[in-house]
Amino acid sequence: EVREPPPDDVDVAPFQCRNPVHRAHYELFTRALDDPLVGENGVVLVHPTCGPTQADDIPGTVRYKTYEVLKEETHNDRTRWEYLPYSMHMAGPREAIQHMLIRKNFGCTHFIIGRDMAGSKSSVTGEDYYGAYDAQDFAKEKGAELGVTPVPSLNLVYTEEEGYVTADEAKEKGLSEKKLSGTKFRQMLRGGEDIPEWFAFKSVVKVLRENV
Repeated sequence: EVREPPPDDVDVAPFQCRNPVHRAHYELFTRALDDPLVGENGVVLVHPTCGPTQADDIPGTVRYKTYEVLKEETHNDRTRWEYLPYSMHMAGPREAIQHMLIRKNFGCTHFIIGRDMAGSKSSVTGEDYYGAYDAQDFAKEKGAELGVTPVPSLNLVYTEEEGYVTADEAKEKGLSEKKLSGTKFRQMLRGGEDIPEWFAFKSVVKVLRENV
């Protein structure tokens, strides 16, 4: 059923995530369609994992509800939503390759791959175990062999002056960045504080408040 809708000559680039989709995620996967590696009529398959992940992650059943409301809110012909019953292993570059193979079996031709995909922390130092670009580099190395074209995601930041731009552009123009960590977001959510719309969709926040 997932493989059927796109014509054979249309590039399909899946977006993998294990968390609710926020504004930055949305900007990432919609802008991926403008990447030269993706054909003119390419589509994004938003394909989150809905199985158990890390202990402090939002439960899969709740994440599913956030995806469904956002699917309706942001509907367009170049974005499709399906769900993967899969539990993340946080195995870094090797898991990135596994995800590429899984999406190939779903009929995808490309794969949007972010910085430190499926990354984890060292149990000894608490630092990132893998390098920020290890997964992207490994995917580029193996892409041709797998028959899947990796599409490195942009490193986006939110700025007061121009909204979402690449980190390099923000630095070059001296723009003022705004940041909100996942930990701070969860604290604000639990405390009933207003969540800035540049960070999260109102519809997603509403579902999270009602279910978490």
